[in-house]
Amino acid sequence: MIFRLGLTGSIGMGKSTTAGLFAEAGCLVWDADAAVHRLYAPGGAAVTPMQEAFPDVIEDGAISRERLRDVIAADPSALPRIERIVHPLVRQDRDAFAHAHDDKILVFDIPLLFETGAEAEMDAVACVTIPPELQRERVLARGTMSPADLDRILARQMPNAEKCARSDYVIETDTLEHARAQVHFVLEDIERRRHA
Repeated sequence: MIFRLGLTGSIGMGKSTTAGLFAEAGCLVWDADAAVHRLYAPGGAAVTPMQEAFPDVIEDGAISRERLRDVIAADPSALPRIERIVHPLVRQDRDAFAHAHDDKILVFDIPLLFETGAEAEMDAVACVTIPPELQRERVLARGTMSPADLDRILARQMPNAEKCARSDYVIETDTLEHARAQVHFVLEDIERRRHA
């Protein structure tokens, strides 16, 4: 029987690294961001409906994330309309992944798990966390966004403390070895729950 583990956490918390640790431990991992990239690529399922709603975001037969950001910045009402197009397609991709695999612990790497209500489809949720100052340091060290950009993203996400409180497991990603040990604990606990 499939056990669906939702993996979530705010930007810069170490979620992608933790997803990699679950994969390293033998779990199959579905990545929401990778699904969106597939949907936005040429021939992706989101291209035609987005072209109809927002013709300016299409570039070379694909959805341009840069143009999408410009549209959202210019018109705050655009984001909910985009989400109404993209979220159901992401859910279809996730369901197809789940139906293709059985008798496994499947990990669903979903940054906006609680914000989109996807926790209702999970058997348990793990949230990654680090102190906010380390989060800010990690994100800004990437050199891909300004402090103001980070603040805008954080304002759209559920507060980390609330995500942790709503999760079955909390994984601290202060060091790789500490995170790896917690991943193994989570998997052992899930196995106990599955066979109880």
